[in-house]
Amino acid sequence: MTEKIIKGKDFAFGYTEITKIGGTPDMLMDFGILRLKPAKTYEDHSNLERAFLLVYGEIQLDYGDQSVRIKRENCFDFAPWVLHVPGDLPVKITGIAEDSEITVNRTVNERKFEPKLYEPADSPSEYRGAGTMQETSTRIVRTTFNHENAPWANLVVGEVIGFPGKWSSYPPHHHPQPEIYYYKTNPKGGHAYAEVGKDVFKLSGNDTILITSGMTHPHVTYPGYALWYLWVIRHIDGNPYITPTFVPEFKWVTNPDAKFWPDQGKQGES
Repeated sequence: MTEKIIKGKDFAFGYTEITKIGGTPDMLMDFGILRLKPAKTYEDHSNLERAFLLVYGEIQLDYGDQSVRIKRENCFDFAPWVLHVPGDLPVKITGIAEDSEITVNRTVNERKFEPKLYEPADSPSEYRGAGTMQETSTRIVRTTFNHENAPWANLVVGEVIGFPGKWSSYPPHHHPQPEIYYYKTNPKGGHAYAEVGKDVFKLSGNDTILITSGMTHPHVTYPGYALWYLWVIRHIDGNPYITPTFVPEFKWVTNPDAKFWPDQGKQGES
């Protein structure tokens, strides 16, 4: 079976590679986790489009003529900082906090565009699913950039917060563009389940799911534990990600007037 889940671990300080362009399956993206101690640095001079998302900690970013300090206490209660840069622009990241974690995504993109540091206000919390499905799939979605506000990008970057005991990425949907999910739980030690196509995986913190073309990918979270996950989609050349395709047989649940058991039927009545 093609690898769909990469089990997490306590990542060492420095950069840990998780996926590589041209790998199996080819997600068309490099993806990895960067952890930095105070005064430790990481430099990226690649010719790829790059997105650096601060999961937690405090760091200094140096890129072009900019030098900026950013801080994030945690990824559940605070929206992200995301640095998005074109190929060949050197980036230097310096740790300030005792422990800082950054997600690193890279992909091929020959377009030249201005670097942008997305602030937390650029990723507002959307309570998606609210008012439908008896609130069983209410979750927070934070979209940092997509084809609408960054049409020059080959990446889409955002986050989801799944509430304890509830579903996210529901109803089941799919799209031809590859997507990566990377997870944390609050408190630590929690779990969730993810459907990826016909397979179901038990998730823990620091796990990564690889979603290839046409794979459905809904989640459900353990009661008592919130689930955070980074989601990054890679546009396909000539076919950018705009909206997913929902599995038709489950779309009815999104109707605000949908009747659920026991209200939907009285089959046992005489």
